[in-house]
Amino acid sequence: MTAVARVLPHAASVCQRSQAGRQRWIRRRDGGFDRNRYAVVALPEADAKAFCLTHHYARSWPATRLRYGMIDRDTGGLCGLIVLGIPMHSAVLTGPFPLLEPYRQSLELSRVTLLDTVAPNGESWFITQALRRAAEFGVRGVVAFADPVPRWRETPHGWVLVKPGHIGVLYQACSALYTGLATPRTLIMLPDATVLTARAAAKLTAGERGARGVTARLLALGAPPPPPGQHPAAWLPHALAEIGAIRLRHPGNHRYLIKVGGPRQRRKTVIAYAGRPYPSTTTPPGAAPGSSTRRIARPRP
Repeated sequence: MTAVARVLPHAASVCQRSQAGRQRWIRRRDGGFDRNRYAVVALPEADAKAFCLTHHYARSWPATRLRYGMIDRDTGGLCGLIVLGIPMHSAVLTGPFPLLEPYRQSLELSRVTLLDTVAPNGESWFITQALRRAAEFGVRGVVAFADPVPRWRETPHGWVLVKPGHIGVLYQACSALYTGLATPRTLIMLPDATVLTARAAAKLTAGERGARGVTARLLALGAPPPPPGQHPAAWLPHALAEIGAIRLRHPGNHRYLIKVGGPRQRRKTVIAYAGRPYPSTTTPPGAAPGSSTRRIARPRP
């Protein structure tokens, strides 16, 4: 049993940290976070993207609007990142916040990443400080998701647990409103533990801007190059089968809502969804992908 598997039954008692894409868990009870040691600043997109691609387990960059970094005053280095981004569908924002203008007054909390040098319990302080700054730009509501399903990466030595499932303890610490699970869906999981989103697949098959990046991503995972003259829509199923991509039935992410701004501003913000009790358990890591997954089969000639 891995260390991650051992702590999962007590997920609320640990904090997640990142370093070069690797995850580490530290005990909340150890404490030691000194807010006077840190500052929160707005970040240029290039700096934020570089930090995210280096340290976040997903190794991907979302569409962003606001980006905030946590600076260690002792070293002067960047040790944390929060991204307020733009989801693929406006309904992610207009559903819970029907009276707010999506992408301006309401945003998604797309990334929260702290290095393993940050002591336990720094996350909630970081989020609070970042949202205070976001309020100055007119943000009034934020949607945050926690993925309850573990992510696995396939290696020559077998499956490796990249991250356990999350229940959103971080958002609970910020007194966010829990509204249940979002929409269930089927995901295409790639061997590097990332997801080939429906939007990315559509870019490839339609030859839209960004299609080359999707192709390069699959080639890097071992897919054969597209034959000359073959339509991308015909190549994609073969590429996915060749690299061992998996279809995963996902129950939906835990959804949390946070009102942003001062007391008067928060009172004016309408939330359309009813609150529910906080979840207390996460999906156990179990074995490697199995019952809820299936390999993508090679198309018939």
